[in-house]
Amino acid sequence: MPMDVNAIMKILPHRFPFLLVDRIVELEHGKRCVGIKNVSINEPFFPGHFPGHPVMPGVLIVEAMAQVAGIMAYLASDDETRKKVSYFMAIDSAKFRKPVMPGDQLRIEITTTMNRRGIWGVDGKAFVDDKLVTEASLKATFAPAE
Repeated sequence: MPMDVNAIMKILPHRFPFLLVDRIVELEHGKRCVGIKNVSINEPFFPGHFPGHPVMPGVLIVEAMAQVAGIMAYLASDDETRKKVSYFMAIDSAKFRKPVMPGDQLRIEITTTMNRRGIWGVDGKAFVDDKLVTEASLKATFAPAE
């Protein structure tokens, strides 16, 4: 079930410059999701991070993981939950193994570790050219947008 950015924007509330998922390429209902982020030199954070040596901030890689997880959780949820917004609850065991640079393509793989009482736990891994660059365990929940 591939999804392009237009389908993604129907699910996530994020917009440029904070929409960090370009495409969903794999989805196993409520269990696993794979998204793509094409990293361009035109990203708004590169002029300041870092001048002369552009590196994608690690926190934004983790945010991209959370967005892919949010898409997976949304699609596995009931209609009432889909009216809510997902919020981070925890980020654990984040490891940044290699810098992500302009021209890289992030392949973000999310695997569900728990889904109880409205709380989702996932393990996220981000790869560039099949090399692990970032990993983290995330927890989130859905809450009213007000």
